[in-house]
Amino acid sequence: MAYKNNIGGMKDFSIPDYILVPGAKIRNDYYIPECPLIVFINSKSGGQLGGELLTTYNSLLNKNQVFDLGSNAPDMVLHRIYSKLEKLKHNGDTFAAEIQKRLRIIVAGGDGTASWIIGVVADLKLHRPPPVATMPLGTGNNIPFSFGWGRKNPGTDKEAVMSFLNQVKDAKELKIDSWHVIMRLKTPKEGSCEHIAPVELPHALHTCHPVSPTDKLNLEGYHTYRGGFWNYFSIGMDAQVSYKFHSERKLHPERFKHQLYNQSCYLRLGCTQGWFFAPLKSSAWKIAQLATVKIMKKHGQWEDLNIPQSTRSIVCLNLPSFAGGLNPWGTPNRKKSINRDLTNPYVDDGLFEVVGFRDAWHGLLLLAPKGHGTRLAQTSRIRFEFHKGEADFTFMRIDGEPWKQPIPKDDDGRVVVEISHHGQVTMLATSSCQCKSMHDPSSSSTPATSQGEEEFSTTDDSSSENSEQRRKFGAADTFKYTDAIQSLKLD
Repeated sequence: MAYKNNIGGMKDFSIPDYILVPGAKIRNDYYIPECPLIVFINSKSGGQLGGELLTTYNSLLNKNQVFDLGSNAPDMVLHRIYSKLEKLKHNGDTFAAEIQKRLRIIVAGGDGTASWIIGVVADLKLHRPPPVATMPLGTGNNIPFSFGWGRKNPGTDKEAVMSFLNQVKDAKELKIDSWHVIMRLKTPKEGSCEHIAPVELPHALHTCHPVSPTDKLNLEGYHTYRGGFWNYFSIGMDAQVSYKFHSERKLHPERFKHQLYNQSCYLRLGCTQGWFFAPLKSSAWKIAQLATVKIMKKHGQWEDLNIPQSTRSIVCLNLPSFAGGLNPWGTPNRKKSINRDLTNPYVDDGLFEVVGFRDAWHGLLLLAPKGHGTRLAQTSRIRFEFHKGEADFTFMRIDGEPWKQPIPKDDDGRVVVEISHHGQVTMLATSSCQCKSMHDPSSSSTPATSQGEEEFSTTDDSSSENSEQRRKFGAADTFKYTDAIQSLKLD
């Protein structure tokens, strides 16, 4: 089968069909690409931009290495490709081994799409997982901005895409922390769980099914969900605005054709949903009225987190980008940092930052040079315990994907959300990367001591959860290689 894309500089990015298409013939004269790519595009993101981008990538690369997420499940795509690569390597195919060694992934879409693909790669648990580059195509684009890929889509024409591809080829690899989310809904003694079960969950949070008798993620009397995030997890008014935006876009997709319109719609919804002007029954939206929040410091000891009564939104932040590229944590002065035992916010130190907001006016402080939210804590683990309150529901958001979460109407029900560190993933970053690594000598100040998995994987009575099953982020259906491939020795 002719390898038609070996022309010009595009041969450095292309993968031949015999690796991608079952039954394709093998040739012996393939050029080893410097940066072979698998491209995932959310054609529904960015209005018409997603479709245009899909067309351009198909014209530049082998169309069998470009996938529309609207019609291709990424877990199945990567499962098929990596199974084929393992078989070829086992048969002595050195070209396939080089492809696997050099493979990189591009994901074009919003933050939710980026988080979805990162979760799928994490679920694969490969010895050498491919690093991921994120092309901005959504509304917020916080994840792409964090790694230097910009806030807006660079363009959908061939010249813009080729420029982006060259950036991907030259990008550096950067490890970042992965955060595991467990949400448990206690089943009432009488009646069903319907009144506390969310109607729709994001890709990054799926139902947890028992896998083995020793799997203790599932507790009797609870409905359990699990997932992961890499940028942020938020609760409160900001997630409500995002939920309203996503709901309107689903109802009227034809209106959301341009990023500028989408952003202006966000601002309008911020006003109408009470994010700028609190409703009369404002106490119903205050986090302290809805939940008890605990953080883990050291040695398995949970401590109550002191939350100001006016706080209406809490953000658990891993990357220095939120609300379209703003940094809620800011830069604490050295004296305050020492007094509060705060460290520099590194993306690979086993800690995330917890920030609170009163309302959107408070959030506007982020636009000031030294503006920031209310710095509540740095921690490796946090737990939200929702109880009967003045509101029937709250809103939550993981990396740009929101959902409406019912709250128990009586003391019999219970909703618990717990976040803990688990492993790292590899991203691709440009020279404009906003993230700071504790292993990067160019980062200022002395980095904090890393809290490795050994420290907090055995710190409390839930240490048994640090098992094979805990490594599933819920972003993809659980799958394994075939027995023949699974038995092969990885690099």
